[in-house]
Amino acid sequence: MKKTLLLLILFIGFLANAQEPYYNNVDLTAEGSDLKDELATKTIAAHTNFLSYNPDVWNALKATDVNPTNAAEVLLIYGFSAAGTTARTRGVNSNGGGTGDWNREHTYPQSLGTPSLGSSSGAGVDAHHLRPSDVSYNSQRGSVKFADGAGNSGSVSGGWYPGDEWKGDVARMMMYMYLHYNTQCLPSNVGIGSTATTGDEMIDLFLEWNVEDPVSDFERQRNTYHENTVNTYAQGNRNPFIDNAYLATRIWGGDAAIDSWGIYTSTDTEAPTVPTNVVLNNTTTVTIDASWNASTDNVAVTKYEVFANGTLNGETATTSYTVVGLIPNTTYTITVLAKDIANNKSAQSTAANATTLTDTTPPTIPNTVTITNIGGTSFKVNWAASTDDTGVVAYDVFIDGTLAGTTANTFYNATGLTVSTTYSVTVLAKDAANNTSNKSNAVNGTTTDGSNSAQELFISEYVEGSFSNKAIEIVNITGNAVNLAVYSIKRQSNGIWETPLTLSGSIAVNDVFVIINSAAEYEHLKNEQDLATPDETPMNFNGDDRVGLFKNNVLIDIVGDLDGTSEFGANITLRRNDDITKPNIVYSEQGEWTYFPQNTVNGIGSHTTTASVNNIEFGNFKMYPNPTDGNSLFFSLDKDATIEIYNILGKSILKHKLTNTDKKIDITKLNSGVYVVKIKVNDNAITKKLIKK
Repeated sequence: MKKTLLLLILFIGFLANAQEPYYNNVDLTAEGSDLKDELATKTIAAHTNFLSYNPDVWNALKATDVNPTNAAEVLLIYGFSAAGTTARTRGVNSNGGGTGDWNREHTYPQSLGTPSLGSSSGAGVDAHHLRPSDVSYNSQRGSVKFADGAGNSGSVSGGWYPGDEWKGDVARMMMYMYLHYNTQCLPSNVGIGSTATTGDEMIDLFLEWNVEDPVSDFERQRNTYHENTVNTYAQGNRNPFIDNAYLATRIWGGDAAIDSWGIYTSTDTEAPTVPTNVVLNNTTTVTIDASWNASTDNVAVTKYEVFANGTLNGETATTSYTVVGLIPNTTYTITVLAKDIANNKSAQSTAANATTLTDTTPPTIPNTVTITNIGGTSFKVNWAASTDDTGVVAYDVFIDGTLAGTTANTFYNATGLTVSTTYSVTVLAKDAANNTSNKSNAVNGTTTDGSNSAQELFISEYVEGSFSNKAIEIVNITGNAVNLAVYSIKRQSNGIWETPLTLSGSIAVNDVFVIINSAAEYEHLKNEQDLATPDETPMNFNGDDRVGLFKNNVLIDIVGDLDGTSEFGANITLRRNDDITKPNIVYSEQGEWTYFPQNTVNGIGSHTTTASVNNIEFGNFKMYPNPTDGNSLFFSLDKDATIEIYNILGKSILKHKLTNTDKKIDITKLNSGVYVVKIKVNDNAITKKLIKK
């Protein structure tokens, strides 16, 4: 046997030659949900060309679904039974909506999405699941769920069987849609099957079809076209389950599909050697550091699994690991096993024992207590996080010496106060062992007399979601309830302000007013709405429409540059940064807004501001260039800061410490796409959108 390091080098070289270069930046040694996240990140980031339903999808299908034996035809998914025969093809240009035509079948029906997929953007126009289908036969399928059957396609048991020839194609398309669009395209919503053994919303039916009907050259033809954006109607991304059906097995389990790369199910049946010499040190109240001697393997050791008292605590590709989530003053037995890419596992190592420390140390005292968002009957208490050897779990907030409330956050909204009154505020921290710090130094906060402390209402959130999931949120931090009768919302399309939506009612102090499109399907939007208006101006805005807040018919706030016509806000959510306290008719996304992926609606219904803290910490902060096609990202900030970059799935992929002598980070390894950058100074943070071309 060879040493692990050499084997890893050889294995990496083998792996690079085993699959398409498209996957070179994907960790294919991952498994389960980690592999799912890796593939989802790649699939979403590589999807750079967004097709229109008409004519782009028509043209894409005429290229991707051509009959391999006759270029004048396309293959029809499901086939088509007529007069006792099954027609599999149709003339490539015989597309349309009439009898004898082929149309664009949503293999994942629009109405089964959560929300509906629509046909204007996003999942509804993703060509990876749109396939040519006979018009009449397609209507027989309708929007029913897929169900198991045998033979040719057709209705079975209240569902639809795609046919022996096509069931594998359907399974892999449903896997792709789930990977790309997550909860909008749940497999459990589109197929009849159990999720009991898959770990998420994948169903056993699709795993079975993926095994029973292997990948065809016809499917590979579609993937090859879509990766190459030299092709006019290519999306840029691939369906990974077509490239290797075994990826589904590695993520969700079930019977083994074909491993077309030969890296998971090769003839390798030899397990790695057992890790030896497990050493435990650096014990704290909640962690233990473990290290061990490397195992060897006939191919390569790829991961180690670490167990605490017999329960898997985590895994690592190195020979050291910090065991986390432990309980103070408790003895733990730590063991380690090694595994290779073929999932051969060694026995667990000889156990090593260690006892976590007893926690008798209270957290540090909260400091930098400030009072912001001061109104006539309320204010917000903010403080810097305490530290603790085990971990701070809560803070008690005292007003005039009396416990006002407990929170796990580093802020607390005090309400029910009296106007023009001064209050003394202190805060203490508690850990999991119920050790408590001393109270902080007292800070005084004086409520206002009820007159405006901020000048005006402003837009705090903008949601341009899929289909009709659109919302505008307005916040009131003026210190008084505001009558909305003089306010309105307008949409600006092609530089023209359209018919206003006049508002009514009032907004309480530190509250928001949420306006949604009445056709919105997300329950959170419905639950938080104060006004639902029909799917018409202004609440049918798209990514190139500006949205303005007017007072007495005068523009006071805007999302989008005034009189602009370019697309700026398609398929995204924009949330006003928490240091913004007034409206602005000069739009600055980088300066005032934080970007979130499409259909992020969890922030609708509330908005907080921490202007006094962030203005002090971040000053004239800048991040540049943005967008960028370079390999370095620069920051202008006169304080040390921690920079963390997240991908569109919310997974942290890069972290760096900025100092006075190091104000740039290397982003060479970032693929083209959209990222969220979190900048943290002391215990305060802001987020910015980063676009890498």
